[in-house]
Amino acid sequence: MSGMDFTAVDVNLVRTEVWSDSLKEVLQDILMGQQFVNWMANFPDGETFTIPSIGELPMREVVEGQDVVYDALDTGEFQFSINHYVESATYITDKAKQDSYYSQQLIAAFEPKMRRAIEENLETNIFTLGHSQTLADPNTINGASHRFVGRGDTNTTLALEDFAAAKFAMDKAGVTQRRVAVIDPSQEFKFNTLTNLVNVSNNPMFDGIVQEGFVNSTTGMRFVKNIYGFDTYVSNYLNAISGTEAINADSRGSITSPSAAIENLFMSVGADETPFKGAWRQMIRVEFERNKDKRRDEYVMNGRYGLKLYRPEALVVVLSKATI
Repeated sequence: MSGMDFTAVDVNLVRTEVWSDSLKEVLQDILMGQQFVNWMANFPDGETFTIPSIGELPMREVVEGQDVVYDALDTGEFQFSINHYVESATYITDKAKQDSYYSQQLIAAFEPKMRRAIEENLETNIFTLGHSQTLADPNTINGASHRFVGRGDTNTTLALEDFAAAKFAMDKAGVTQRRVAVIDPSQEFKFNTLTNLVNVSNNPMFDGIVQEGFVNSTTGMRFVKNIYGFDTYVSNYLNAISGTEAINADSRGSITSPSAAIENLFMSVGADETPFKGAWRQMIRVEFERNKDKRRDEYVMNGRYGLKLYRPEALVVVLSKATI
């Protein structure tokens, strides 16, 4: 009967490297932008859709003996196009299928990986719609600015006052649906360290934030507390502007944003007040093809969709730096 001595120089029956039966997945952010889009259910044909709009009529005091004044009803239109045609594709060769221990796990990951790539693109394009505002301009509606630079840290970060200013802008615009803010992680850090949030004896309404942090472990994205009426979320997909932007938005005068500033979004979301309009001309679908010339299986997923800023009055953009 033979034995085994681990003092031997060459141990042929012991593996020098052990491989796992599972593959390591890259950690991924929770995507949430699609809930902030009013998706059209019916886009019959073509790639451009027009929605007519009508304005309001004034009221006039009657003057005895004078003719009635007839006012024309202003009309306009919102034109919407399918402007994104996207795809993600990959393949696996016959040799790879034959030789790879992980080939089946790899093939099973193709569809979710392709879908994730397209959905990340969609998320980025949704949050870039804040850039559809008139740049370097306060985008004033009913006397309230809808685009301005944050008031914190000498006009480089968000402050609680910015939430109040966004609320004022929406109140003046008459939007009434659920209010949502999507901010950069750097700005969450700022609020986590604000003195009047950390010292809960001065501000007990924020006690839950201090104890648990902003992100709720159940939903992954929802803040524990509501700030000035805004359910506040964190996203890594917010748009960063190129260079700087100077905006003469309020009593502060002309304020220049930090370089490569992030566009933090404040929105009213619900029914026809949702700020962004979207439509799918072709929903995401996956197709498979056998390429006999290259001896491989090919997979492609593609889709066509359109996005546009629909309700400027339901959107406020606040610029801030992207670092802590």
